[in-house]
Amino acid sequence: MRFDPWNPDFVAQPYGVYHWLRENEPVSFFEPTGQWLVARHQDVNAALRDRRLGRSYLHVASHEEFGREPEPDFQEPFWRMTRAGMLDVEPPVHTRLRRLVSRAFTPRMVEELRPRVRRIAGELVTGFVERGGGDLLAEVAEPLPVTVIAEMLGVPESDRHLLRPWSADICGMYELAPSLEAQHTAVRAATEFSDYLRALAAERRARPGDDLISALAQVVDEGDRLSEDELIGTCVLLLNAGHEATVNVTGNGWWSLLRNPGELERLRGDLSLLPSAVEELMRYDTPLQMFERWVLEDITIGGVDIPKGVEVALLFGSANRDPEVFAEPDRLDVGRKDNPHISFGAGIHFCLGAPLARVELVESFGALLRTAPKIELAEEPVWKPNYVIRGLESLKITTT
Repeated sequence: MRFDPWNPDFVAQPYGVYHWLRENEPVSFFEPTGQWLVARHQDVNAALRDRRLGRSYLHVASHEEFGREPEPDFQEPFWRMTRAGMLDVEPPVHTRLRRLVSRAFTPRMVEELRPRVRRIAGELVTGFVERGGGDLLAEVAEPLPVTVIAEMLGVPESDRHLLRPWSADICGMYELAPSLEAQHTAVRAATEFSDYLRALAAERRARPGDDLISALAQVVDEGDRLSEDELIGTCVLLLNAGHEATVNVTGNGWWSLLRNPGELERLRGDLSLLPSAVEELMRYDTPLQMFERWVLEDITIGGVDIPKGVEVALLFGSANRDPEVFAEPDRLDVGRKDNPHISFGAGIHFCLGAPLARVELVESFGALLRTAPKIELAEEPVWKPNYVIRGLESLKITTT
């Protein structure tokens, strides 16, 4: 089997193909998408930090100047929302946005959230165990980050059921060659979510509260502040990036532990390993398998010349199993000490929400390990068809 992101068998188990790519074609051209695949950790890590590559090219050229077709008009609400956040922009816009957002979304703020995260995780897990188990994704993994982010942003409890569907629909646009239906669905979700946040932000500007939207609406740095579109783009990014990653690390991670019962028991016997276990689970079965960059100048990666104007696809899942960097990379080791995984990216686009994701994951895994003495798989899980943001449809388990 070769690299085939639309093949369910490949999506379910891509690691053998990654091994072949690293050994034989570490930088290769993938004709169906016109992208260059980059498979080795050293090359992926360097590319993430190289300013000759960018998440966007629109700061240096128009679509036409870059040899690309302009986006269809119906996608305008999606790209307006997305490019108002920091994920798909480059310096100096990215630098300014990250500086402003970092003044409100601080490590101290995240650490102060830990007791609330622990409480929410504990309540979700207690109910789950009292029911004897169920779908861990639907009943614990998904509600936890949505509830945390909703509380953090100040979204009223009565509206929180809207967030998960919006997030899932918007993220559908980031898959490889999304269908026309998926594109329209993402645009609709972006429009609805933007309209909702616009009204909420206006309310918080008039009557500030103790929440992140209020803080973002008021943050000022040397007279500079976020525009309304930038505030909305930032909030959408915090939900989508934080939510999708945390859900899939939880599902992929528990599935990995259940397939490695020795490591599960090792972790259960020593909960001080939780921080290293979370890092290892992110490495072992990476939720974000691919991250793309545009080539802004002619560049050489792994000895291969790549011209300006094309896209490189950085294979995070492959880089995180590279034996040049990780000892016994195909073995799950919850106590792994040397673990420079790149699941959160690197360089200027390193995930701003990484500290919050780590808090949520440590508290979630810890709560279930403490509350359920026995955890067993109820039925074999099935992978979603998505490759870029890779996770399970459900994870049904029993607890006692």
